[in-house]
Amino acid sequence: MDGFLKREELEALGIRQFGESVFIGRHVILYHPERLILGDHVRIDDFTVISGSVQLGSYIHISQFCGLYGGEEGIVMEDFSGLSAKCSVYAVSDDYTGSSMTNPMVPAQYKPTSIQKKVTLRKHAILGCNSVVLPGVEIAEGTAVGSLSLVTHSLEAWSVYTGIPAKRKSARKQELLKLEEQFWSDQVTGGKAGC
Repeated sequence: MDGFLKREELEALGIRQFGESVFIGRHVILYHPERLILGDHVRIDDFTVISGSVQLGSYIHISQFCGLYGGEEGIVMEDFSGLSAKCSVYAVSDDYTGSSMTNPMVPAQYKPTSIQKKVTLRKHAILGCNSVVLPGVEIAEGTAVGSLSLVTHSLEAWSVYTGIPAKRKSARKQELLKLEEQFWSDQVTGGKAGC
C-alpha cells in the first residue's frame, strides 16, 4: 500500500479525526482537512477532491476521481456506503438562474440565492460511476444508484435508481444484511473477516 499516506503523514495533514486502517491516496486533495472526520477502514483513492464539512463512517470506499463538496452544511456517509469512480456529491451549489453571482471567488453577499443543504448517504448506500448528487438529498439505507445518474431528490430505502433524473427501477435485495451480521460476528470471534 505504498500509494497511500502513512499514519504519521495523515496526522500531519491536520484531519479533524480519523480511525484505524485509513488509506488516503497520495494524490487526494483535501481542502479544509480540519473539517474532515473519518471512521475506521476507510479508503479514498487518488485524484479525489474533498472540500468543506465531510464525515465518513467506517468500511467506506471512495473510488478515484470523485468530488465531495460539503460546504458548511456537510456530507455524511454512513458505514458500508461507497462511491464508484467519478462521482460528485454537492452539499453546496451556486444558483444558475441569474438571481445570484456565481463562483467561489465572489463574496457570499453577492450570492444571496446560493444553495447549501446537507447530503446524507445512509448505511449500505452506493453510487455507480459518474453519478451526481445535488444538495439536500438523502440516499436512504441500502439504496443503489446506477451509473450516470443524476440524483435531485431524496430516495427510498432498499431501492435501485437510475437515470437523469434518477427514478426508482426496483427494490434492492437485502441479503447483504445477513452478510453484515456474519461480518460482525466474525469480528468478535476472530473469524476470517478483514480488508
